[in-house]
Amino acid sequence: MDIFSLFTLCGGLAFFLYGMTVMSKSLEKMAGGKLERLLKQMTSNPFKSLLLGAGITIAIQSSSAMTVMLVGLVNSGVMELGQTIGVIMGSNIGTTLTAWILSLTGIESQNLFLNLLKPKNFSPVVALIGILLIMASKKQKRRDIGRIMMGFSILMYGMELMSSSVAPLADMPEFARLMTAFNNPLLGVLVGAVFTGIIQSSAASVGILQALALTGSITYGMAIPIIMGQNIGTCVTALISSIGVNRNAKRVSVVHISFNVIGTAACLILFFGGDLIFHFPFMDSVIGVGGIALCHTIFNVFTTVLLLPFSRQLEKLARRAIPVEAAAEQFAFLDPRLLRTPGVAVSECVAMTKQMAELAHQNTILSVRQLTDYSDARATEILENEDKLDIYEDRLGNYLVQISQHGVSMDDIRTVSLLLHAIGDFERIGDHSLNLQEAAQEMEEKDLHFSEAAKRELTVMLSALEDIMDRAFTAFANDDPALAATVEPLEETIDHLSEEIRLRHIHRLQKGECTIQLGFVLNDLLTNWERVSDHCSNLAVSVIEERGEEMDRHAYLHNVKDAGSFVSSLEKDMETYKLPEV
Repeated sequence: MDIFSLFTLCGGLAFFLYGMTVMSKSLEKMAGGKLERLLKQMTSNPFKSLLLGAGITIAIQSSSAMTVMLVGLVNSGVMELGQTIGVIMGSNIGTTLTAWILSLTGIESQNLFLNLLKPKNFSPVVALIGILLIMASKKQKRRDIGRIMMGFSILMYGMELMSSSVAPLADMPEFARLMTAFNNPLLGVLVGAVFTGIIQSSAASVGILQALALTGSITYGMAIPIIMGQNIGTCVTALISSIGVNRNAKRVSVVHISFNVIGTAACLILFFGGDLIFHFPFMDSVIGVGGIALCHTIFNVFTTVLLLPFSRQLEKLARRAIPVEAAAEQFAFLDPRLLRTPGVAVSECVAMTKQMAELAHQNTILSVRQLTDYSDARATEILENEDKLDIYEDRLGNYLVQISQHGVSMDDIRTVSLLLHAIGDFERIGDHSLNLQEAAQEMEEKDLHFSEAAKRELTVMLSALEDIMDRAFTAFANDDPALAATVEPLEETIDHLSEEIRLRHIHRLQKGECTIQLGFVLNDLLTNWERVSDHCSNLAVSVIEERGEEMDRHAYLHNVKDAGSFVSSLEKDMETYKLPEV
């Protein structure tokens, strides 16, 4: 083996890691927010969590990405520590699939169909199909499938490069002497852990071990401790991701590390203790790529079965290792680590925007109550909520912009666009709620009271306002374009009501039944209510746009008023919210 073989080994490792990254990120992108929703729904018990962790890791082909995702979700308060334990165990099982795929490189047969299973033979075709999908397809989902296929092909090409680069080692006596050192199990565990920790990919580490196995110089006794050590080395990613997070998120990393360390120690003692007693005959036998995949799977499944009943004890261990501080921790709004899985980040932004919507809705209702039952405590609550809405808009807006700079699917791009529009509308509704609070405060301080006729008219107006907010906010929360389509006629109804109330006020003013000062307050109230209904209309149109039913906002608003359904809905709303007779 010369210096050029070493260069080829490094290049093969680079191709392997790049292919794994491309494939993993494309799989995550296609999965989108489904991963996050599954994590929330299926972590009610350890067995569901176990299956879910294995399934997601198989789907995205990265246990490291799974761990980072869990740290981010716990840091954001979305998941509890106990919910992550089964997922972590399952991800260790899910990651074994890569070793089985890589084991196909060891197929040696004259049979045509068996030879087609060998990656060296079929991956060029996969690469060709992948690049055609990327270059020729107009649909984002097909281009993502193309990237998955290209990533897989690059990964397999990297595996072939590594295999060919280490092939000369089989004839080197120095290499054979070096390998005898790995008969020491502790050294094997140490090498597996350190190497995996450096490259931060257990899949690549297993791949290199499988490439070395093709030389015929690796025995079961050498390979098994290295495989055990690889599980410890993969914890480095979890350790790095826990930097700068709250203490509960740090415990996720502690669970991951303690699970792998305890599992490795237990297997090491049981296996090599058994070898001392029973002298396993296969220990000195040469191991193949399939044997490595089998040992990797048996080890991970055994450690999971062994430690799954002790999930609560692992949680207690993590809590003792990272004790609770006396001072309460500050809640992390949206964890930047979730940006590594953009689909999950988008899903979390949707949930956070819904919280913002509830807060804006609540603040409007509180400000309306101030008009009839003024309270200083309620005024303080309105001001605090307005500050929170400003924080929501600022942080969510920045976070959504960051997400858009990562690889996201077309569905997620539309969702990000909807959210960017929506948070602006919610923040403006909060501003109008503050204006209403100030108007209510002025009436309280100056002891101003509307006439009975004006109160009856405003009651109708407020009923319409509450209805349009319910429709718009529910349509946004449930992504319901049919309900969103009913908002615009009601917005038009509120405009008519506002104009009619102003005209009636002028008539009362002319008769001396009202004052100019009350007129100013009334005008402020009506203006702010109209603006709130305008923002509800914006939200409804955004929901319709996001579903792709109408992509031009101005064209939609122009055309919808000519539709027969709009006219009939408008007539119905005008009849429902009819001002009392003068």
